Amino acid sequence: MVIRQPNPAETNGVWDQGKDGDMTKTEPHPDRQTDANPVLPHWQATVLTLFPDMFPGHLAHSLAGKSLNEGIWALKTLDIRDFARDKHRTVDDTPLGGGVGMVLKPDVVAAALAAVADCPGPRIYLSPRGRVLDQALVRDLAAAKGAVFLCGRYEGVDQRVIDSADMMEVSIGDYILSGGETAALTVMDSVIRLLPGVMGKEASHREESFETGLLEHSHYTQPRVWNGIEAPEILASGHHRKIAEWRQAEAEKETQRRRPDLWQQYLDRQALQKGKSK
Repeated sequence: MVIRQPNPAETNGVWDQGKDGDMTKTEPHPDRQTDANPVLPHWQATVLTLFPDMFPGHLAHSLAGKSLNEGIWALKTLDIRDFARDKHRTVDDTPLGGGVGMVLKPDVVAAALAAVADCPGPRIYLSPRGRVLDQALVRDLAAAKGAVFLCGRYEGVDQRVIDSADMMEVSIGDYILSGGETAALTVMDSVIRLLPGVMGKEASHREESFETGLLEHSHYTQPRVWNGIEAPEILASGHHRKIAEWRQAEAEKETQRRRPDLWQQYLDRQALQKGKSK
């Protein structure tokens, strides 16, 4: 079992000496865990896997890694092999009825799940047969206190343990991966960035693709003219209302062009809201 705790060196204010000799202190994030102000993480990811070294993976870097060190979220990994009952640490067996591949044994997986019975959040099995991950589900998971992820391998997990544990099956798309670890990291990444204190401004994720039912508008930065291509003039106007209107129109145009399925869902929701307001 591996539990990633905040780094003590990063959880307290740090004093630095400037070139002029003055000492300045960098104060800890208000949600950061300190000896004087201990706080529980906003969200805990618990992962059952045959490859615990795959975690935290890329989540050890950038905003996710910083917030992990700050104690905003926590990571607990368990090796499924530790719950095998024989000296060879066998976790799989041939499928009943024949066929290719191997299936993770229900007794081993059930023992691993029992070991995390006190861990917060829904039990999620990463599976191509599951509900396709979308932003609505991401928001629901972020609102919980955590989640327990079961990462399958080989042909998958015995269905009986999935059913008996009332697991939520989640897919990240219509394709096959070697195991559930990459999918679990993807789900965790999408959730962590919504936790309080991870991103600088809450509005920055409210304006992203899918949050409003639309794809996000296009982005531009300096220089105003690059390779002879000029950025939209309205963005340099300083007129915030007109910029917001332009971005809304761009989001609608790009959604209609790139994702007609999302566009139709957006129109249906708009019509429903208008009907309720009458």
